[in-house]
Amino acid sequence: MSSEDIRKKFLEFFKARGHAIMPSSSLIPDDLSVLLTTAGMQQFKPYYIGKADPMKDFGSKNTASIQKCFRTSDIDEVGDESHLTFFEMLGNFSFGGYFKEGAIKYAHEFITSPDWMNLKVDYVSVFGGDSEIPADEESEKIWKSLGVKDVRKAGREDNFWGPTGTEGPCGPTAEVYVNNALRQAQGKPPSEVWNLVFNEYYRYPDGPSPRRSGYGHAGGRLEKLKTPGVDTGMGLERLAMASQNVPTIFETDLFQKPFGVTLITPGGTRGETPRIIADHIRGSVFLIADGVRPSNKDAGYILRRLIRRAIIQLGVGKYGLSKDAAISTASRLVGNVIDFYGEFYSELVVQRDQILKVLVDESEKFNRTLEMGLREFYSRYPQLRAQTLKHGKPYQIHVPQKISGKDAFDLHQSYGFTIDILRDLARDGMHTIDEKGFEDLFKKHQEISRAGVEKKFGGHGLVLDTGELKAGSEDEIRKVTRLHTATHLLNQALHDVLGDEVDQRGSDITPERARFDFVFSRKMTAEEIKKVEEIVNQKISENLPAHMKEIPFEEGVKMGVRRFYKGKYPAIAKVYYVGETDDISGAYSKEFCGGPHVLRTGEIGRFKIIKEESSSAGVRRIRAIVE
Repeated sequence: MSSEDIRKKFLEFFKARGHAIMPSSSLIPDDLSVLLTTAGMQQFKPYYIGKADPMKDFGSKNTASIQKCFRTSDIDEVGDESHLTFFEMLGNFSFGGYFKEGAIKYAHEFITSPDWMNLKVDYVSVFGGDSEIPADEESEKIWKSLGVKDVRKAGREDNFWGPTGTEGPCGPTAEVYVNNALRQAQGKPPSEVWNLVFNEYYRYPDGPSPRRSGYGHAGGRLEKLKTPGVDTGMGLERLAMASQNVPTIFETDLFQKPFGVTLITPGGTRGETPRIIADHIRGSVFLIADGVRPSNKDAGYILRRLIRRAIIQLGVGKYGLSKDAAISTASRLVGNVIDFYGEFYSELVVQRDQILKVLVDESEKFNRTLEMGLREFYSRYPQLRAQTLKHGKPYQIHVPQKISGKDAFDLHQSYGFTIDILRDLARDGMHTIDEKGFEDLFKKHQEISRAGVEKKFGGHGLVLDTGELKAGSEDEIRKVTRLHTATHLLNQALHDVLGDEVDQRGSDITPERARFDFVFSRKMTAEEIKKVEEIVNQKISENLPAHMKEIPFEEGVKMGVRRFYKGKYPAIAKVYYVGETDDISGAYSKEFCGGPHVLRTGEIGRFKIIKEESSSAGVRRIRAIVE
């Protein structure tokens, strides 16, 4: 069964059973507690704790989705048979509609029925209980009633899910394991394909910890939820592996169609290097499409790691391609990924040119220092040189040693070597890196950088400080309010002139000026800056009204309401929009925002851009005033 068929069948199955089908949310989450979207349930968090009404927003207490996910926790495992950074998660969710029996019966039917996946459940694991929480005997009985004889019990590490280090819903889980004939013949174990989470508790941050801090535990007291919920997640790649009777996820059509022979090294072997290239290229495509740009922090640093590691694996690894050939090959693979996944994820097709440009620009930037960096690396650690830059005969390997944290950090700062690249280079001779030393220096550098850019405001107390807007008096509040509405007009004008590559990356407004950061790959021309100014001032001269409405967040997204990529928005969110219309979708400017704003644009005054400059890699900054 092709991956396309699996997606269709999954959505058809749950739609026929009363679930509202929801689109995937962005890999850049609204939930600021996580760096990237790691699970399908993240967009539904408010519904599990009663802060939002699913019947009002979806017309059902049950939903299903195919969610784009990215987990950095697995980045070091990429290269084996089943670990990935980017993956697709099939999930069904219930907010009081059904609980254990319904979820288990749905899972069993979808996996085993000839009408759906037609696979065999090898075994299931359930929570075995401990001193704080009893064993999940109910789930065990339900599985056995459905004919699953092998039901195993496990502890919290495996079968209890919940927030780590924070409060939130949590509960026992049931994990479904399946295999295929080929893997079984090769003596390979079944794979976990589906995890059913039964959120029946709420973990508070206070109280004694019954076990060490870690996955599935926040260290506080538990209380039963008034309305228990269901949160399930099934990896498409692992399900496809079982259905397509192949030994690894990399033999599924999800990788064979876009990558094909690239998954086999020139020597004819299948192994770690081609899998890393495939995973990192695929993950990069989806991150770029959702607005991430290479940088030295947060999600941008993850993207930079992926691109640079893929390039060095193509050039210095087993493929041994030249700089230009490595970039050319990576670009071809990016195009293949877009062609294969674009039918289901249309945003990839829309942003094809931009995705390719970001990858090529980052690769070329890295290649300018790559050769010098390798020379420096091997001059410091000649014992690690398992192969020459031109892939000659292996160099004599001496006693394994540890690369110091300082050397690793120096190579990172001077030549752009990420920790993954350094690991790969060290691994040639079974050497190691002082990663703690590297991380300590990396964090110290970040703290120094942040301290250098932080500035105190004015020298007086603030009566308004939203994080974006800062004012010290009523008069200053009026000034920042005018500038705030002006930045909304600026945001839309930038899209009008530069296109939809533009994506807001932050703003800071004081009585003296507005600062607006946005994704764009080059310096704006003088003509473009002038055109943006003219558009904003035209809208000001029209004296358009500014409206505010509260609407469901997902409805606003569908109407094209703009949002800050790291903004945290409630299920019912405020939208400020500018235009002579009560229809949000027809307004000139429309953004999720908490305010404040002018009543009409004529109050703003004349808008002037005083500077356009680089903020960071791939991000531009505009400084503007109103007169």
